[in-house]
Amino acid sequence: MTEPAPESGSPQRLQKIIAAAGIASRRKAEELITTGRVQVNGQTVTELGSKADPARDHIRVDGKLLQGPERPRYFVINKPKGYVTTVSDPEHRPTVIDLVKGGERLFPVGRLDYSSEGLLLLTNDGDLANALTRAAARVEKTYLVKVSGKPTDSAINQLRHGVMIDRGSQIQPQRNAAHGKNQEDHAPAHPSGPKDRVMTAPARIRLLRDADNPWYEMILIEGRNREIRKMFEEIGHHVEKIRRVGYGPLILDLEPGRSRELAPEEVAALRRAAEGKRPSSARMANSRPGKGSARPRIAAGRARSSHSAHTPRKKPSKRS
Repeated sequence: MTEPAPESGSPQRLQKIIAAAGIASRRKAEELITTGRVQVNGQTVTELGSKADPARDHIRVDGKLLQGPERPRYFVINKPKGYVTTVSDPEHRPTVIDLVKGGERLFPVGRLDYSSEGLLLLTNDGDLANALTRAAARVEKTYLVKVSGKPTDSAINQLRHGVMIDRGSQIQPQRNAAHGKNQEDHAPAHPSGPKDRVMTAPARIRLLRDADNPWYEMILIEGRNREIRKMFEEIGHHVEKIRRVGYGPLILDLEPGRSRELAPEEVAALRRAAEGKRPSSARMANSRPGKGSARPRIAAGRARSSHSAHTPRKKPSKRS
């Protein structure tokens, strides 16, 4: 839960001050400190745990003076493909921040990779962002996933129980599901070695549309880098599309590229999710507007019937 701003004259940890100013999440603020990008009264501070008085001390991040705590803002966007989930990009590609009008100083909560789309939270509340993304919170994220080829039932069960994937950001060469071989025989399956492998948490998966290239709904409680793509690569299938349609109590209700500010009850529901509390079914009543509506949409438990609005429609051709 976001803590109230302390009174003037009260020393605080630097990462907390930076997060409260809307510069970054508390975890990212720690990186700013350890990499020497923070100054207090002209002195560079690199030690975590250092404190300062935001009412008296001059605190700068990348040379810019902090202006004190900002009013917390919370936005949800429907990220299209072709946007990077970051505040700025050295390659000058469009970022998710570009989708929010008004020049708010925000940062994304978690990530969606460049080729993925769907629901993404943006805020300047570092405490809530940190609470939502910490592993212990186990906040559920719901995705629609289109896969190349039809995985077997046993392969999908492997994903449900957890599989070993690489920690890095690169996808390994796709293996042939029938023969267990890589498409590139000269490339080792796991060149990074066992120490760079990690087991995924159990996932809930159900078939949404059976086709030559089927769609699945996946519910994950963690957010590892390119996790879904790596999971399917482990069973020999390439992921063609990923669309996030749920984050904790929220359900996607925007057209691609659109954004809106969260209602107070939605923010309260996110705080409960960060504390490990599930939403009650009573909040679902009268909260299912049509696509693109600005009214809040809060899911009841895992009753995701409103996902039907985002379920891919079957095309008339034989192949999907």
